Amino acid sequence: MFVFLSKLLPLLVYPLGLTCLLLVLALVLMGKRPGWTRGAIATALALLFLSSNQWVAIQVVKSLEWQYRPLQPMPTADVIVVLGGSTYAAEAPRPWVEVNEAGDRVLYGVRLYQQQKAPLLLFSGGRIDWRNGGPPEAEDMTQIAIAMGVPRQDILQEPKSLNTYQNAVNVKNILRQQQLDRVLLVTSASHMPRAMAIFQKLDIAVIPAPTDYWVSAAKLREGSSTWQGRLINTLPEAEAILRLTRALKEYVGFAVYRLRGWV
Repeated sequence: MFVFLSKLLPLLVYPLGLTCLLLVLALVLMGKRPGWTRGAIATALALLFLSSNQWVAIQVVKSLEWQYRPLQPMPTADVIVVLGGSTYAAEAPRPWVEVNEAGDRVLYGVRLYQQQKAPLLLFSGGRIDWRNGGPPEAEDMTQIAIAMGVPRQDILQEPKSLNTYQNAVNVKNILRQQQLDRVLLVTSASHMPRAMAIFQKLDIAVIPAPTDYWVSAAKLREGSSTWQGRLINTLPEAEAILRLTRALKEYVGFAVYRLRGWV
């Protein structure tokens, strides 16, 4: 039930869901309380405009992504742990497993293995039955890694976790069973602050190996040198509201995990 509520309730406070609630409120109040109706519509419009603004999205996402940078040189460890959330199951009409935008996670994990940063890969991630279902993400990532040349015997799987806390708890059990210690943790840069806090709370010797950055130095400069670029970045953009929502998800998740004592 916690997993279901953790996916459902935040949708009501993210920009799009909150905008819809305000518009529904305006419809209910229309003709009865004109002042409140106008206020709800104006608030919804302001919320939609701000949340779809590239400048706003860039700064909020940057506040997460830039907390951890890839270490140079990257230290070695006993195992590379790659968190799920990066693949789609091989369901028709897909010919094979596919990666989503966070697919950098599995690709970067394999890259670190190829650079001999650790002798083992541990893929962590199940799949929620009521959200498409299918084989666990750990298996999807394993197939991709094998296709990239990683020997099957160098891959461990944790196929049951449905959120980041379960990722960490189940990984810790595997580390104990396999007598492994130092971990290179691979996940999206925006997700790394929450993931690191959870792994550290469980006393796992973890080294951050973030990937999947959206905000780069070039992204910060994008559109700031000309009036045309500044204008475009000020206008509503669908990608901006998606990026901002993902960042807000991390902040909401961190708050909930803190309340539960997980970070």
